[in-house]
Amino acid sequence: MHPKTVRICGVPEHFNFPWHHALENKLFEQQNIRLIWTDVPEGTGKMSQMLRENQTDLAVILTEGITKEIVNGNPAKIVQTYVESPLLWGVHVGTQSPLSSLKDLENARAAVSRMGSGSHLMAMVLAKKLGLKTENLSFEVVQNLDGAIQMLSENDDIYFMWEHFTTKPLVDKNLFKRIGNCPTPWPCFVIAATDVFIDESVEVLHTLLKIINTVTLDFKKTPDLVNLISERYQQKLEDVASWLAMTNWSQKQISSTEIEVVQQELFDLGLISKQLKIEFILRN
Repeated sequence: MHPKTVRICGVPEHFNFPWHHALENKLFEQQNIRLIWTDVPEGTGKMSQMLRENQTDLAVILTEGITKEIVNGNPAKIVQTYVESPLLWGVHVGTQSPLSSLKDLENARAAVSRMGSGSHLMAMVLAKKLGLKTENLSFEVVQNLDGAIQMLSENDDIYFMWEHFTTKPLVDKNLFKRIGNCPTPWPCFVIAATDVFIDESVEVLHTLLKIINTVTLDFKKTPDLVNLISERYQQKLEDVASWLAMTNWSQKQISSTEIEVVQQELFDLGLISKQLKIEFILRN
C-alpha cells in the first residue's frame, strides 16, 4: 500500500519541535503517512494563503489568524488546539528608539509581517488594550524577522510584535529593544485543515492527530529536552526552561466559548464584518 502524502506547514519556532521529533523518529512513516513539513518564516498570513490556494493540507497556525481567515471565506476548519497556553508577544523597537514603554506607542507605527498576520492582529489587540484608537494605527509590511530588524534599525517611531522567546536572542544581541509584552487572551496555536483534505482524507487526519497527540502528551518528559531545544533554535538554556514552564500542548479541540471570544475581539476591532456559527469554524 502506497503511503499517503500529507503536506503541513508551520513557523520555524520551538513550538513545533514535537512535529520534528515525530518526523525524525519516523512515527508518521510507521503509520504509512508521508508527512512533508514546510517551514513558513513569514507566519500566519502566508500559511493562510497556502491553505486557501491548496498549497498545503494542514497548518499549525495562530488561533486568531485562522479564525479571521475562515470567517472571511478561507475553505478550512480548525481540527484541534495545538498549544493551549497563551502566546507571549514581545513588543520591540529599535535600540536607538526613544520609545521606552507601551504608553509611548500612541503615535508610533506598527511593523507587521503582512496584513492579516498575527503581528497585525495583535498590534490592534494591544492598541485596544492601551485605549488607543485602532483606526488611527498605521502599518509597515516587513515580511519576516529580517525585514523587521532592518525596519527598526532605520526608524525610531516603529514597533514590532513577535513571540517573546523567538526574538529573545535578537534582544540579547542588541538588535531589538523590548519595551513590553502582550499575551493572547486565548489558546495560541491550532491545527487547521483544508475542507478538501477533511472531506477526502478524514481517516488519515485522525491517525495523524493521534500520533502528534501521543508525542505532545508527555513531551515535557522528553530526556534532555531543554538542551535539545536550546541547540536546535539557538536559545539560551534558561530561556528554554522559562518558555517550557509556561507552555502547554493540547490534545483536544478548542472550545466553542474560546472561538466566540476570538470572533468577538476580531469583530470589535473591525477585522471581520460578521460572526459565523461555530460549526463553520470547527470540525467536531
